[in-house]
Amino acid sequence: MGRKWNNIKEKKAAKDKNTSRIYAKFGRVIYVAATQGEPDPELNQNLKFVLERAKTYNVPRTIIDRAIEKAKGSSDENYDELRYEGFGPNGSMIIVDALTNNVNRTAAEVRSAFSKNGGNMGVSGSVAYMFDATAVIGLEGKTADDVLELLMEEDVDVRDIIEEDEAVIVYAEPDQFHAVQKAFRNIGVTEFTVAELTMLAQNDVTIPEDGQVKFEKLIDALEDIEDVQQVYHNVDLGE
Repeated sequence: MGRKWNNIKEKKAAKDKNTSRIYAKFGRVIYVAATQGEPDPELNQNLKFVLERAKTYNVPRTIIDRAIEKAKGSSDENYDELRYEGFGPNGSMIIVDALTNNVNRTAAEVRSAFSKNGGNMGVSGSVAYMFDATAVIGLEGKTADDVLELLMEEDVDVRDIIEEDEAVIVYAEPDQFHAVQKAFRNIGVTEFTVAELTMLAQNDVTIPEDGQVKFEKLIDALEDIEDVQQVYHNVDLGE
């Protein structure tokens, strides 16, 4: 199941590091998570997960605190969680998750990004069946054998454990996300290189070099949409 997760994450971080886009998106998702339960991560598992993700992206504490304080206030902003599915160049498959206060606007922007960059929108279910919802947790300073032994002792089931570069990446069912992290915290691990609930393609595909250029333009266009939170795909972009 190895997906060179660190390399993928590093490319995204490098692209976003000089912009405020990623922080704005986290501000929105933190606000929504905090309004869907108690604005306290110890009492709200969804908020706790979002804050774990934010930590791996180095989201400033001011962004986090502002979003939570907004949720505690009298803001009447309402957001819908949407999922779009589509196809990119060379038959590539793409899933787009969005959080929006204007469904028509978001649908139009996502459709436009697909159509202007060699792709097309699909109907619900046309792509998602080729992906698996997966928890991905990464840490440094341990070996895969160390992690396997620990998780066995804690009676935590996972799908796979892979060493990638200097990190160990654990792939598990989404409902095991907190159990895996708790097992690590029990041995003093407090920092994670990756903490995601994601959609992993069951099979990666490779596309020709000219197709890769078009494909990356499409992904960039989708990620540039303000309402889009996550974009998943099945293309192996290499190193």
